[in-house]
Amino acid sequence: MPLDPNVAALLSFLQASGVKELHEGSVAEARENLRRLMVDIRDPASLAPVAAVEETTVADGLAARVYRPEGAANPVPTIVYLHGGGFVIGDLDTHEGVCRLLCRDVSAVVVSVAYRLAPEDRFPAAVEDSVAALRWAADAVADLGGDARRLAIGGDSAGGNLAAVTAQRAADDDLPLAAQLLVYPAVDLLGDYPSRQQNATGYFLTLADMYWFAQQYLGIEENDPRVGDFAKDPRVSPLHAPSLAGLPPAVVVTGEFDPLRDEGDRYAAALADAGVEVRHRQFPGLIHGFYGLEALSPAIASATRWTNTQLRELLGAPA
Repeated sequence: MPLDPNVAALLSFLQASGVKELHEGSVAEARENLRRLMVDIRDPASLAPVAAVEETTVADGLAARVYRPEGAANPVPTIVYLHGGGFVIGDLDTHEGVCRLLCRDVSAVVVSVAYRLAPEDRFPAAVEDSVAALRWAADAVADLGGDARRLAIGGDSAGGNLAAVTAQRAADDDLPLAAQLLVYPAVDLLGDYPSRQQNATGYFLTLADMYWFAQQYLGIEENDPRVGDFAKDPRVSPLHAPSLAGLPPAVVVTGEFDPLRDEGDRYAAALADAGVEVRHRQFPGLIHGFYGLEALSPAIASATRWTNTQLRELLGAPA
């Protein structure tokens, strides 16, 4: 299917604006460029309404933001959400729109977590923070959604990687989860797939950006002897876990013009092969980063609604 015309217009605008690709500047520039795109030009009135937004800290002092849904009868589900950004960029503000939509559409309490970023804090810092945040939410669930049986983990891109890793760790630790939300997840960080070549340039996230993110996160350079070890470490690439059996039901979504498309699709298939309930769609015409940008395109709005509806169904009323 052709690229969604509204997405194509956005890409043309970004190209004409002369904004550097993420890997072309410094870490500080990459962070500022994402904030400029996702925060500075955003109309606050366009954000999905929620009952309350609370600034807090979780685990060992990680900044977090708790979103509570309007008009929901307690108890409700609790979702720990991990933002995308290649483990290097992104924050609570850049993903406020996503979390508000998730809160509203799923009628759930959403805990958005500011895990430590690379290169200041490299792997496994983000993994440790994500696992600690989920454990904190499990302990505090009575003050959050109020239903320990409906605790979920979710994230997009790098956050999808961390959500998948955290779901695996939770299963190992006998911490029950009701669902996992994986939005175009980076589940095979150093892998090689046709979608990485087909969508290497021109669709917002580039292959060069992905290599740069991996270098920042793992602290490696080309021909680094540690690459092989990292490539198969399930804490880096959850697709390579010895077993996916026993993991919570999953919503997995990917976009046609995303370099991460194939590995996300493969993870969905691997989960299903392991006996996990999976609700999976690859959305035609869409690029990396579409989730939550419903105002940009009817196709994105539809994809976001489908994604959140599937999670809502998985987190339906307790038995």
